Amino acid sequence: MLLDVDESQLLLVDYQERLMPSIHDHEAVLLNAMRLGRMARLLGVPAWGTEENPARLGPNPAELRALCGKTLEKMHFSACADGLAELLRAPARQAQGGNARSLPKHLQKAPPPERNTIVMAGCETHVCFLQTALDLLDEEFEVWVVTDACGSRTERNRDAAFDRLAGAGAELVTTEMVAFEWLRTADHPLFKDVLSLIK
Repeated sequence: MLLDVDESQLLLVDYQERLMPSIHDHEAVLLNAMRLGRMARLLGVPAWGTEENPARLGPNPAELRALCGKTLEKMHFSACADGLAELLRAPARQAQGGNARSLPKHLQKAPPPERNTIVMAGCETHVCFLQTALDLLDEEFEVWVVTDACGSRTERNRDAAFDRLAGAGAELVTTEMVAFEWLRTADHPLFKDVLSLIK
């Protein structure tokens, strides 16, 4: 099973200014998150962010926030407890429009498919990220974890989260895997643009 760009949404979890310096390999983790956000923008993939208790941990970097359609502020470790699942279902509902039912049946358009595939990355992998991903799986989303854009203070905690997520049914991928699966072909009109982001 490959990622489908038309079924995907991107979720970037808690890359906050007071948290990131303590994350193992934080510069590479944040760089890959930025790459994902830029690829999503180029390819028309809706992107969302979260911030855990931003009054204490600060915001996500301004450039990352700018790549997200909305950044959800939260107090629960799982963003689903603060309305994330509803936010992720909104693009399909909005695309349907509000007046379609008033049209005669033969003129109504079929509702667009939901973007049920959540490509996600974030920090801390074993806390907020893990709990959010597990709740999204419970909400029947497909969860794809971008491992090289995830981080915890220790590798041990990060890797334990990856093991648990894989066991729960999440797919583990890398930033480059996401890029080439979203593109599918070197003939894609944005191939060179996306390639420039990952080189």
